[in-house]
Amino acid sequence: MEERIRKAVNEALATLGAADVAFVVERPGVAAHGDYATNAALAAAKQLEKNPRELADSLARHLTEMLGEVVSHVAVAGPGFINITLAREVVALAVAEADAKGSDWGKGTAEAGKRVIVEYSNPNAFKEMHIGHLVGTIVGEAVARLVENAGAAVARDTFGGDIGPNVAKALWGLRENGTSEPTSASEIGEAYVAGSAAYESDAVAKGEIDALNQALYAGTDEGLMELWRKGRAVSVGEFRRIWELLGTHFDFEFFDSDTTASGVRVVRDGLEKGVFRVSDGAVIYDGEKKGVHTMVFITSHDTPTYEAKDIGLAFLKEERWPSDASIVITGNEQTGRFKTVLAALGEIAPLVATKTTHVATGFLKLASGKMSSREGNVITAAGFIRSVIEKASEKNADPLVAEQVAVGAIKYMILRQAPGSDIVFDEEKSLSLEGDSGPYLQYALVRARKILAYAETGAGGTEEPAEPYAIERLILHYPAVAARAARELAPNLLVTYLTELAGEWNSLYAKEQVLGSPEEAYKQRVTRAFAHTMTNGLTLLGIPTPERM
Repeated sequence: MEERIRKAVNEALATLGAADVAFVVERPGVAAHGDYATNAALAAAKQLEKNPRELADSLARHLTEMLGEVVSHVAVAGPGFINITLAREVVALAVAEADAKGSDWGKGTAEAGKRVIVEYSNPNAFKEMHIGHLVGTIVGEAVARLVENAGAAVARDTFGGDIGPNVAKALWGLRENGTSEPTSASEIGEAYVAGSAAYESDAVAKGEIDALNQALYAGTDEGLMELWRKGRAVSVGEFRRIWELLGTHFDFEFFDSDTTASGVRVVRDGLEKGVFRVSDGAVIYDGEKKGVHTMVFITSHDTPTYEAKDIGLAFLKEERWPSDASIVITGNEQTGRFKTVLAALGEIAPLVATKTTHVATGFLKLASGKMSSREGNVITAAGFIRSVIEKASEKNADPLVAEQVAVGAIKYMILRQAPGSDIVFDEEKSLSLEGDSGPYLQYALVRARKILAYAETGAGGTEEPAEPYAIERLILHYPAVAARAARELAPNLLVTYLTELAGEWNSLYAKEQVLGSPEEAYKQRVTRAFAHTMTNGLTLLGIPTPERM
């Protein structure tokens, strides 16, 4: 419907002599203002040299005529906004469509035929997954699902560190402890903390760790490489357990060791072509010329940095899964570094750089703020999830339901924030059933499903209300909201919509009897449409939908 209105506005503007006008068609902030609003008159007034309000009056008359029975009311408001209210029959048709399409309701075609690869999570082997990676995992999965819902073929990949100074610190710690068979991620994490502390305080240990790092790249010390393989396997096993809990899977699990050789080769080639230069024995990219940071890509010890590995990864992705677009999701602390990588990549492989989009995520903050794994007091993803599950278990005796509620609570609090914004996690608020939480949405759906479970097909009254319920006018916007969230890579837009939708459902639930009412058949249809919309929306966000709470 939004596109139909947009087309009518364009045609009306053309009739009035305005061409190529940039305007918006959107849902008004206040429901009483109608179903759609446009600023077309304000946008075109300067080009036509007309008073915006007078132009809005003319546009409103044209739109009323062009849209005909689709609308019940077209009104001008303020300095020249146009508010459009859809006819009851159009609203009823949208609700019927939501009811009939079920799980297909809201699926789009804007990205049909495109191949998109989405990189996210990116935990590093030999360190426990921390809450920063948890944020990236949750945002990345939602973005992947939204793009998929828009019609694209999506591949998911994750890129973790498994070689380099941090890995050498963990291996040093394991050797110091006499560990040859690591069995848990926490054991490896403790070894990393010990190695990191020794590296900062003990010159001898620092030299040993630096030597281990170079030996890792050489790959000739079989004993070291065997410990490395075992440690990596334990780390990745724990990552996969957490990913499964969060409803995430990856088509490709890439590691630093997969991209090191190709990254060095590409950077060396770029050095010969003048993209990079040598400074104090290191190969650097002079970023100032492009307005980004200057960074080292190959150290003076001839080992690649993260930046060189990222270059190698870009080529590896192209080799494994050629795409039309590449989305990379990382913490916003990496934004500056990523700009440098893309600037360098733009000189080496401009087509690859152009199709790559970086999405930054914010910090998840608790009362103690963001913690550093280097200091040994990291908040692990596993520990954080476990804590919320334990809290959810206080009101949900069923372990599965408690887990679903906890995951929903965590995901909602993260996804409700705009991309790049920090997240303040309050455990009590996150599990509240009173609003602005994942469980609030989940419980609204449980209520609707309970009504439908007791409903009898064909039973009840067949009367209809004089006007559509407010929730019906909200349901019809779901496909457009999902499409916009995919287009802008912004899951928070869908979170906001679903929270409003749950509020309208709860209002209807409190005021209206469904079963046994004179309008039962009508209300059952609205209830099914709500349930399909909420189920599909929560699924796009990766939030579980419990059968009971």
